[in-house]
Formats: sequence, C-alpha cells, structure tokens
Amino acid sequence: MNQVVINNKKYAFHEGQTILNLLESNGIEVPALCYDERLHPSSVCRLCLVKIKGIDRLQPSCRTLLTSKMEVTTHSEEIENYREGVLRMLAKDYPQAMVLKYPQKEFHWWLQHYGITGEIENRPYTFPDASHPYIQVDMTRCINCFRCVKICDELQGQFVWHIINRGDEAKIISDSKDLFGQSSCISCGACADTCPTGAIEDKQAIILGMPEHTTRSVCAYCGVGCEIAVGVKEQKIVAVHPAKNAPVNKGHLCVKGRYAWEYVYAPDRVTQPMIRRQEQWETVSWDEAINYCAQRLTSIIKEYGPNSIGMVGSARATNEDNYLVQKFARSVIGTNNVDNCARVCHQPTAKAMSIALGTGASTNSFDDIEKASIILVAGANATGSHPVIGARIKQAVLKGANLIVIDPRRTELASYATCYLPVKPGTNIPLLNAIACVIITENLQDTAYIESRTEGWNTFKTFIEGWTPERAAKICGIHPRLIREAARLYATQTPAICFHGLGLTEHTQGTDNVIALVNLALLTGNIGKEGTGINPLRGQNNVQGAAVMGCDPSVYTGMASVKKERQRFEALWKTSLPGSKGLNLPEMLDTASAGYLKAMWITGYDVLFTMPDAKYTIRAFEQLDFVVVQDMFMNETSRRFADVFLPCSSSFEKEGTFMNAERRIQKIRKAIPALPNVKADWEIVCNMAVAMGRKELFNYSTAQDIWNEIREVWSAVHGITYERLENSGLQWPCPATDHPGTSILHTENFPREGGKAQLSVVDFMPTPEQVSVEYPFILVTGRELYHFNAGTMTYRTANKDICHSDLLHLNPADARRIGLKDRDDARIISKYGETFLPVLIDDTVRKGEAFSTFNNNRTFINKITNPLRDHYVQTPEYKITAVRIEKATERTAG
Repeated sequence: MNQVVINNKKYAFHEGQTILNLLESNGIEVPALCYDERLHPSSVCRLCLVKIKGIDRLQPSCRTLLTSKMEVTTHSEEIENYREGVLRMLAKDYPQAMVLKYPQKEFHWWLQHYGITGEIENRPYTFPDASHPYIQVDMTRCINCFRCVKICDELQGQFVWHIINRGDEAKIISDSKDLFGQSSCISCGACADTCPTGAIEDKQAIILGMPEHTTRSVCAYCGVGCEIAVGVKEQKIVAVHPAKNAPVNKGHLCVKGRYAWEYVYAPDRVTQPMIRRQEQWETVSWDEAINYCAQRLTSIIKEYGPNSIGMVGSARATNEDNYLVQKFARSVIGTNNVDNCARVCHQPTAKAMSIALGTGASTNSFDDIEKASIILVAGANATGSHPVIGARIKQAVLKGANLIVIDPRRTELASYATCYLPVKPGTNIPLLNAIACVIITENLQDTAYIESRTEGWNTFKTFIEGWTPERAAKICGIHPRLIREAARLYATQTPAICFHGLGLTEHTQGTDNVIALVNLALLTGNIGKEGTGINPLRGQNNVQGAAVMGCDPSVYTGMASVKKERQRFEALWKTSLPGSKGLNLPEMLDTASAGYLKAMWITGYDVLFTMPDAKYTIRAFEQLDFVVVQDMFMNETSRRFADVFLPCSSSFEKEGTFMNAERRIQKIRKAIPALPNVKADWEIVCNMAVAMGRKELFNYSTAQDIWNEIREVWSAVHGITYERLENSGLQWPCPATDHPGTSILHTENFPREGGKAQLSVVDFMPTPEQVSVEYPFILVTGRELYHFNAGTMTYRTANKDICHSDLLHLNPADARRIGLKDRDDARIISKYGETFLPVLIDDTVRKGEAFSTFNNNRTFINKITNPLRDHYVQTPEYKITAVRIEKATERTAG
C-alpha cells in the first residue's frame, strides 16, 4: 500500500492521486480558488501551496502527484502567512458588501477564515449584467481564477469566456464582447456553478436564496440520466446543481436539467382530481374520482370486454409506476392493450437490436466515449437533444478521437466531424449498406469475429456486394468518395462506438435502419468490447425503463415474451392473465377509429399532441366513450377529450427509480413534499385496483415494495436493491447483490439461439411519402436544446424566454425564392393539414428540405406530419413529410 505523511500523520493513497485530492478526501482544508475537480489543475491562484520535505520551494498541491513516503506540511506559519497575503491582495478593491451578503461563497468563506475584512473599495460601481434569462454577471467580483473560462472550454466545449490582456490588466469577457445575453452561451450554468465569488451567478440563487439542504436525485428530462443535487429551502426547490461525482454527467448539466425545474410551481399545475360533466370540469375528491373511473371501466368491461380498453404508461414516470400500469392492465382490466411513448421513438431500436443481438438495449456505457478511437453519430443531434453526452463526444473529438456524423442537417457535431455525410432524408439504408460494401470489398472486416460470433455471413456478403457506393450515391445524395472515406475510417480506427437517434428510427424502415447500423458494428467486431457498441440516445428520462417494465403489448417485465412466459407471470402474480394479442398505441387509435376500443387511461403522455396526422387522432378519440388522463398539467389530450383528470406528483415529489439509456438504474429521491392533493402515479393505480376489487394484487406501501417485486420477476435486476442504489446507480444485468453490474453487454456470447449475432440482409424500400410538384419540400421534425417533447415542462420555465416557439428552419436560397425573411410567418401545408411557423433562415439545412421542432402546442406541427409507420413496430415516420411552404398572408389560430 502506498503511504504518505501529511502533517506528521500517515495516509494511504492510490496511484495518480494529487496531494490536494488526498487532503480533501481526509477533511484537511486548504484554499484552492482556481481548482475544480472537473478541470485540469492550473495552479493560477497559488493558494494551495504546501511544503514537501526535500524541496526548497512550496509546491501546488492541486497538481503535484503523491509519491510513496512523501512528507507534506500544509499549515506551517510560513505557508499561512503566504496564503493570507495572497488573499489580501485578491480582496483589495473587492466589494465587501458581497462578502457579508453571500458568506457561503468559497472566496468569501476563506476571507472570513483568515479574518480579512474592511479592504478599500475603490472600484466604480457598475450595474450587474442581467441580460441572460438565468445568469447574472458582475465582474466587479471577479478575482481572475479563470475557472469559468476553463470549465466552459473543458467540460462543455462552448468557448464562451475569454481572457484578454495580461498580468494585472487581465480580465474575462464573453464572446459577445458586450452583454452576456448576446453571447453564444447555451445556458448549461457550468460557469456559475464553478465561480467561487458569485461574479457569475444563477439568478435563481439571487431571487430565491441559497439552499438549506440538498437531495441527490436524477434529472427528469432526457435519457442520459444526469444525477442532480436538488437544493431546498423552506421545503421548496431553490436550485438544482450537478452531482459532482455522478458517473454519467460527471458534474455537468444542460439548461433543462439545471434551470428548467420551475414547472413544479407553475400556476396552472393541476392539484385536484376533476371530472368533466356537461362539458365543464368539476373538482372532486380522490375517492369520488377513483370510484367514478372504476365504475365506468367496470361497466365497459362488462359490455364490450376487457380488450375494449387501452392503457398507456409514461416514459416520464418511474419504473415502479410503469410496472404497476402494465400489471393493472393485465391483471385487473384483463388486456394486453398497454403501451408507452417508446412506440413513437425508439421501439425500432429495441426490435432491431433484439433481432440482431438478442437484447433490445444499449450494448455499452457512456464511459466508452472516452475510450473510442472513432465515434459514429447517426440521426442524432446530440448536443441539442442529449447535451451532456454531446459535450462528452465533443471533448473526446477535441482530444483526438475521429468523428463520423450522418445527418441531413449540418448539426453542431457535424462541424467537428472528420467525415460528415449529409444523407438525403429516408435513405439511411443505401448509405449504411454502401459502407458495409466498402468494408467487405476492401477486406477491412474482422473475419475472426465474424466467423466466431455471427451467423448469416455468406448470405450477407453476397447481398451487400451489390450495394456499391456508386449505386447508393444516386439514392442518398452522398459522393462515393465520402462513403468510402467513412467506411475506411470506421473499419480501421478501432475501437469504434455508434450512437443513433430518431433520425434512424422514425421512418417506415426505422427498424431496418438500426439493423443496418448493427451490421457495421458486427462486420468490424465493434460489439462486446470497451469503446465500441450500438448505443441509442433515448429521448425521455425513462423511455428504456417504461418499455422494459412491460408497458408493451408483447412483453412482460424484463422483456419476457407474453406468448412464452404467461404461465410464469400468472404464478408470480397469482392471477390469470389474458392470452389474446394486445394492441400498441397506433393500433389502439386504429381500433378506436373503427369503433371497437371504447376507453383509454393515459399516464404522462399527450397522445393527441404527439401522434402524427392530428386529424386522424382526433377522429379516433371522438369514438371513445371514456378517457382518463393522469398528468401534472392539462394537456391537449385532456383539454379536448378527457372525462377524468388525475393529478400526479413530479419526480421531485416522490421516490422511485429511472433507467437511463445505458441501462443504468438510478434512484430518485423525494426532495420536497408533494403539492397538496396530488399523488404518485403508482399510488393512483393502487387506489384504482382497490376500487375494482383487486387490492390483494396491489398491496404496496412504498415504491421500494414495488421495486422488490420487480426484482423477483426479472432476474437481471435481482441484485439491484434500494440500499445499493443509495451509493450509485447500477447497470443491468445485475443478478446478485454482490454483482457489480454490467457495463458492456455481449462480451462472450449473444442471448440468441446458438449464442451468435445475426448479420441481416436489409434491402431498401423507399417511403411512399415523396415530394411532388404540389408538395416540393421534405420537412424533418426533431428536438432542440431548450425545449422537451410536448413542451409541458419547459414552456412553463424561463426557457421560453430563450426559445419562444418552434421555428421553420429554411435554407437561405429557398427562403429567398419564397420571399421569406427571418421571423416571417410561413404557412406549411401537407396532405394531412396545415400550420404556421416563424421562419429561421439556416444554412445548415439543405435546399429542398426544411426542419422544425415539435414542442409548441400553438404551432402543433403534428397537424401536418406523415402518418406512415415502420413495418415492424408501427413507429410513425416523423422524419419525412412532403410539404408546400408559402409566406403567410394572415396568421390564423388554426
């Protein structure tokens, strides 16, 4: 064991540990105002200097590595006098009123510790810069520690802050050279998080004050699963900060996770159950609401049978919530008609990876980003949709990794790419097949891996040789030279990791797209190893968990087949279960439209706003006899069609677990009391089960009780207990309580018959949705940084002040031809409807194409989107809609 002596006491240390790190871990405090554990140490402030025996000069503890038998002194009279002198110099001209007002700030704490007060203030007073919606800048409090510059560069990679001049004249400015609100800042808050003085400060902290305590939990936005520290004062949230030692986000957050939490206190949040009578909402008690629902559901079952009811779980709800939703559907209603919003995003991923690899989940971990030599990002704007992972990819590229980006738009990551492939929308398969063709014809494949770990090689090889780059280029619009360059890069620069998003899945061949991507990884041996794999960037915080919990008509919890494992679940749940085939969400709408589905219970999902071709969805809902919506806010579905509204708690107000995109199960903790009269989703389901006479199946007192049942029905998480999750999240499979979890799947074999993965022949079938004289543009819809899905949460925060609306991104040449300028209103018409959007002239979009987000219920982009579906799992083809674009002569409400 390595040992060092500090202040005459022995301490153990590990290789590569710095003196400061060991001091901090043992509670020995020294000032280090330029230090942040997330950054490379710079030793600018010189306050952490210590004496090392045998070395004449004092040494910076922040960057000096420990060696065995080193003897360190941290607080001699010489050192303390030096530190006090440096602090006095920094305090000169410093606004002392701020020290008294914010004593908890790191710099202020050390000033008080050394008794430094009353320094001369002779700086002219200037008003703070409050031009940014979330961050205030007051550079009279800057001590030139440069942490803001370094964290923006090294953690986020945005390069907003800059140092100008040298020595005593050095100062920090933003890249706007003027108001901070005009800078390129993307509001991650890292600079405010690291600032030791408050020169850069969260407005929320200024307005609401500092927390009395913090609770560790998990962000409720995208599927990255960032861990957060929720600051609470007087039982209300006042701040959210990144958990510094979180394995996923490593002390980082995006604008949504850090700042967009105030929806919890939005004035229009529903806090009472309601029943609609004679087209008017009436507030009722929980007992009345639950009993009313139970009576209506029971009546519908008696008259039309259990398959006349559909249930929809929520990718924003916990694993425990979703487990009970699907259990209720099957054991109380008696139907397999249960689904969740994975159906409209990543269900093609699950299906494709199940076909090819045997498991429909991410093969690797986010930590493999830093281990990869080549990163391939296909159909995903990672810095906009999954910003923390996007930042990690960006940092890996800045440190030398190669990057291939496949996307119709020139996204931010595309500008960092070694090879950017601007694929024509809907033509991913020709491109991916051509890359595979090059790998094989140039003998770049991993033959040993193919022979030992795959099947279908000979058939695949014969097929793929016909997909030459020249053939593919005519379809996908990418020069054969670029296709060959990408193929050689991916096949030779191992290890290679793939990330993909909805740009691959939301197509008529969405499942096939993912299979074609998996083929590339199998051909090159890039699955089952560090720095490799196929890794979907899941859209919502628990979209992976909702599906794996069994909110899917074809599977029970743990992806157990309804066809094959019905008897096992009947024995586990001690009740009979339905054997008939269940309906997924698009099928529920089809069946409702035909008059056979009579009721839906929807949890945390705005179906009307989300599904394509809204006219069709409206017609389906109009045929339903009874609709229950369970959510925090009145959404488009409940506003138009709900008969009962059941208000549920936010993730800040309950216990449970989320499962992120890398299979990591993490604990969410109750940070604040739930608002009066709202309940956790699982509690509502239990109350409904009691009212319908099945209390014995839903006799849970806590979320932990539910999780323990999940552990019993799904062996892959049996070893993941709440107690173990107190320390850190765990990745399944984790079959035993002494198992460390599994960071990489398929290291030895694949969970398919014979243990081998499948190389699959995937031929190209063009979508029927094509441009025409009448509809000459292709509209692609997608996510963006400041808003989230249906906008339910983010449009109730200051994010709406940064991004006011969905925008129609148009190439400058197209905009000129139509006669549109920035922020003009455009009318967009498809075969399915029309809507109006403000225009953003954007040269990252190619001519003949347009892009829009789908977050704003005023623009309601799904009035016009294409209703075609993936032929395996019926995910809608949101990525391609043929449209006509005109200058709006008159803005209408419709």
